[in-house]
Amino acid sequence: MKQILILISFISIISCKQDKGVITPQTLNSGFWRATLAVQDQEELPFIFEANEDGTITIYNAEERIEVDEIVINGDSIRIQTPVFEGYFSGRFRESGNQITGSFIKPSLDRVVPFLMNYGVKERFISASEETKEHKVQANVDGSWETVFSPDNADERYIAKGTFKSDGDIVTGTFRTTTGDYRYLEGRINGDELRLSTFDGAHAFLFAATVTDTTMQGHFYSGDHWKEPFVATKNDNYELPDANTLTYLKEGYDRLAFSFPDSSGDLVSLEDKRFKNKVVLVKLMGTWCPNCLEESKFIKQYLKEFPSDDLEVVSLAFEYAPTKEKAFASIKRMQERLDIPYPILLAQWGDSDKKKAAEKLPMLNHVLSYPTLIFVDKKGSVRRIHTGYNGTATGEKHLEFKKEFEEFVAQLLAE
Repeated sequence: MKQILILISFISIISCKQDKGVITPQTLNSGFWRATLAVQDQEELPFIFEANEDGTITIYNAEERIEVDEIVINGDSIRIQTPVFEGYFSGRFRESGNQITGSFIKPSLDRVVPFLMNYGVKERFISASEETKEHKVQANVDGSWETVFSPDNADERYIAKGTFKSDGDIVTGTFRTTTGDYRYLEGRINGDELRLSTFDGAHAFLFAATVTDTTMQGHFYSGDHWKEPFVATKNDNYELPDANTLTYLKEGYDRLAFSFPDSSGDLVSLEDKRFKNKVVLVKLMGTWCPNCLEESKFIKQYLKEFPSDDLEVVSLAFEYAPTKEKAFASIKRMQERLDIPYPILLAQWGDSDKKKAAEKLPMLNHVLSYPTLIFVDKKGSVRRIHTGYNGTATGEKHLEFKKEFEEFVAQLLAE
């Protein structure tokens, strides 16, 4: 944290000075900007955003659009706060306002990542020259890929399914794992070299791989703090395990029990009157988690479309914020920004470790993913536990989840 405070102070000092000691007021030029975050191996993680006439910003990831409306410009300094999440860009205008340099900062995790933003560039990954293209045959990435991350590390190894489609040399798609998807990925194939990236306000992901028509091998970068290898084989028949089978109650249990505080400090449990004789959806989540945010939006929309006095929702938040006060501040920010109509309880702060989370809910075999959704029937019995969330980036899988969710909740309500 000391490192972050020193950096912020330094940025604040230099932002008030120009070569002649005169502050030059700046504005964010309307139009497209290309931003790059520095990651390991001298790779850059790019994303595109558009500065709008109304002072907001729109971040583009394939079909995804993320609206940002908390932007403060003071002289030649700028601060861009990502929506809901705590991360923010702190930078300084350069090159007559056509360039911004600075750091993307996540205070609770003590992470500071250098960035560069250039005005007037709309390409996410700069295309190869026409001369280079003529000598390279594009590998075919379309279809499904059976994927293993950290294949040689037994402790870190996990499986995934990549699904991609191309339009010329532009590639979009995602990786689905047993804990959720890696968001809307967008990139470019240049011969046998594939680059995909996304930035959603919290996660900054880059996938760099060498590809043939049947194999893929490369590295996954998360910010500048994580790097792991992955391998994949083209397999259109591959599927991940059923998300309803991965997390379950231990033998001898049929109920979920907890008691965690709400923002007023009052302890809330499933024994409370408001939950009696009702179907209850219990969400394990974190305010720092984009998949959790997307699931929260989904459930909010469901409650709007299918209101029922016999249905309750409650979220249990596992926060890495260092203090209880900061954790509740993050919860309040999420509730207000998304207009969440159900309570979010603070289950853990200072660490979002899943093993520690499992200790808070000892009836579960483990906590494998944020989010995890637990379906409790009117009698208080756990009827289903869904691990992870297939977001809209997963296409048909999201539609399958939506249909399954609506049908199962309707079944529980009819009992």
